[in-house]
Amino acid sequence: MIAPVDARPRLDGALALATFALTKRFGSFTALSQVSIDVAPGSVHALLGENGAGKSTLVKCIAGYHPPDGGAVLIDGREQDIATPVVARALGIGMVYQHFTLAPGMSVAENLLLAGGRTPALIDWAAERRRLADFLQTTPFKLDLDVTPASLSAGEKQKLELLKQLYLKPRLLILDEPTSVLTPQEADEVLAYVREVARRGECTVLMITHKFREVTAYADAVTVLRRGRQVHSGPVAGTTPLELAQAMIGDEAAGSAQALAAGTREVRAPVPDDAVPVLVIDDLRALGDRGTLAVQGLSLQVHAGEILGIAGVSGNGQRELVEAIVGQRPRLSGEVRVAGQPYAARRHENHALRLRALPEEPLKSASVAELSVSQNMALRDFDLAPLTRRWLRFGAWSERARAWISEYGIKTRGEHAPIGSLSGGNVQRAVLARELAGDVKVLIAANPVFGLDFAAVAEIHARLLQVRAKGGAVLLISEDLDELLELADRIAVMSEGRIAFEAAADAIDRRTIGAHMGGGHGHDAPSTSPVAEAA
Repeated sequence: MIAPVDARPRLDGALALATFALTKRFGSFTALSQVSIDVAPGSVHALLGENGAGKSTLVKCIAGYHPPDGGAVLIDGREQDIATPVVARALGIGMVYQHFTLAPGMSVAENLLLAGGRTPALIDWAAERRRLADFLQTTPFKLDLDVTPASLSAGEKQKLELLKQLYLKPRLLILDEPTSVLTPQEADEVLAYVREVARRGECTVLMITHKFREVTAYADAVTVLRRGRQVHSGPVAGTTPLELAQAMIGDEAAGSAQALAAGTREVRAPVPDDAVPVLVIDDLRALGDRGTLAVQGLSLQVHAGEILGIAGVSGNGQRELVEAIVGQRPRLSGEVRVAGQPYAARRHENHALRLRALPEEPLKSASVAELSVSQNMALRDFDLAPLTRRWLRFGAWSERARAWISEYGIKTRGEHAPIGSLSGGNVQRAVLARELAGDVKVLIAANPVFGLDFAAVAEIHARLLQVRAKGGAVLLISEDLDELLELADRIAVMSEGRIAFEAAADAIDRRTIGAHMGGGHGHDAPSTSPVAEAA
């Protein structure tokens, strides 16, 4: 019998969580199938799995956002009907989402108070501020109670989201990709604090992550989901990242991915001292979406046979930099040169100088959703031989598209399916197939493996390294520091639209990079007049 919420007395401290044969369907699609997990009280339990594996669906069932179609959720050994998030909150369940849920026009103090959901009509602010100040003294995070989220960095906003939940003293804290916008130092600070709270017995933590390092460093136990099913669950101690990868995608696929990654690393060689700078960006300035300077006098060079990685917390001008280079955003001033030639991002220059790009959100920025996969693959060279000979040869478009679909493992109904009907990862593969075709002199890649599974990540990393091995210059913009440390020859850090730091990848570590990443508040911060800056 399901226990009504009011029949269960409120208890402080970490709770024990279990799910029994939890199942959730959306129409004919089964997102979760017979998932049973046990999360010990006072532990940090990690959830791993590819995109679409069922992680978010599982935690949303626990948090009251999705009623399960079968099975049960047990709190401290008692089955509970968690029909809504309000019921979950009454049981002591709090959740920090992957995307911000802050009230942007309210202060930090008001956001913290609002999270409780029981704000009185008349607030004794003197008393509330004392309580909030006392609470912040118990945490390692220092936030000004009077500022609004608009003036906070992405990392500070994420800390505020966490503080909103911790202020309510949850018994179970669910974290959905909690470090995606944090610097390495901030990520370690947040996860170390959460683990400390759990070990004090104040709450239990269930954390979705895709970073093996976070699992091995901070979690006590781990559950792996694959295609909606639980395929692994157990203590982290003694478990290797390869074993977790094998659980996520299968033994054979994980082994192939590891072999592919290892094989491509062998072809890497040091960049010669006299290497020619193929891509040169000189004093580039560009406005952001709100009319303030997002790229502020930025200069860099990428040499032949080199990968230059750009690190930085999201919102520090990386997206605007890529768009300004490839012609999707006007340049306020400055110059871009490829192989010594001025580059204004015209189509004929792309062909002549062999510059290719994989911008963020390829469905939005590098594709036409209504056109077919075949037509999108032909966007770059539909009017060149062999795709045209006095007339468009649609048969040649389809033949090449079928070959690329097979080579890149693109899951689609066929080459004539609209590219907008593909998953994000498969759109990424389709665009990458087009951009890597032929001899590439310069490749601009912005978060090229975002949202892809373990095997696809290894494959695309291998292709980036192949461009490098053939003498191409690669500018790799990524918010994943592990990706940059694995692939890049040099790493530059962007902060507030500028290059704040640059060094050889093998001469620096995560903490050094993170220290320079932490300085930026992004392009949404107030800025001086762009005209004055440009002058």
